[in-house]
Amino acid sequence: MTATDPALTALAQGWCALSLLHGKIDAHIERALQSGHDLSVREYSLLDVLSRQHSGPGGHLQMKQVADAVVLSQSATTRLVTRLEDRGLLTRYLCDTDRRGIYTDVTESGLALLADARPTNDRALREALDEAAENPQLAPLVRTVEALNVSA
Repeated sequence: MTATDPALTALAQGWCALSLLHGKIDAHIERALQSGHDLSVREYSLLDVLSRQHSGPGGHLQMKQVADAVVLSQSATTRLVTRLEDRGLLTRYLCDTDRRGIYTDVTESGLALLADARPTNDRALREALDEAAENPQLAPLVRTVEALNVSA
């Protein structure tokens, strides 16, 4: 393949469209969460991921797993956890079986904020997808996203 190869050009255009769709959705949700709940998209995502943990074997995520889930580096994830811990939305404690391991749990305040913010997140996502569906370049991607049935 060369830089002028039509297949490569189409692939690059597809990637640009996907990046554009992500950016539009992210920005729309960010504005809604910030104005309604003083949360960023990353903070919301982190609270959401951590709220799905459970006690018992395999119930808690290691920081690398959390970082992967919220698509941040481990150091950025640690800074994000610290910010939310300072706000009383998360708590950290040492693992009982491995003193090197640190668990992070969502506090009751964090769960309450997440519950309040979830409808805002969902509504903003729907609005962003509806707006993007009006763009012929993005409409096929919107249909693909809407057709996904991903279970976590």
